[in-house]
Amino acid sequence: MKILILSADGFEDLEMLVPYYRFREEGFDVDIASRKREKIKGKHDYEIAANKTFEETNAEEYDMLFLPGGKAPSRVRKEEAALRLARHFMEKGKPVAAICHGPQILISAGVAAGKRMTCWPEVSRELKEAGAVYEDKEVVVDGNLVTSRMPDDLPFFLREVMKKARVSV
Repeated sequence: MKILILSADGFEDLEMLVPYYRFREEGFDVDIASRKREKIKGKHDYEIAANKTFEETNAEEYDMLFLPGGKAPSRVRKEEAALRLARHFMEKGKPVAAICHGPQILISAGVAAGKRMTCWPEVSRELKEAGAVYEDKEVVVDGNLVTSRMPDDLPFFLREVMKKARVSV
């Protein structure tokens, strides 16, 4: 299993680091793509290295896409190369997991319409306007897509994400 994470400065530290290390613990290969190959910093000052750029990343090489929240998605969604990556995963039916503000990337990629999803409460209006069916739950699974609201939901979210990851192996 090879997992791609799209992020930037301002990610929610728990939503990045807890899944990242859970994936590594499971033995999965994990790459983090951002605008540049450099360390990116979370909201609470934790850093993690982005080892790929959006432009150089080939979506065909990955089995799952992970989108952590925080302020990073507002930066990632401005990058057309990142949006192409997100579209690839959704169009190919590969597992996609997004938490908190992460669904904003799917909204900007134009792939949220008709999907059952959840997100950080303040993003719910934007999700509805994009044509998604918003559900205020700890985790929502719709086909290949797993979404969640916030760090407190990580146990429920990761349980479902890991089910998708194991099926895809």
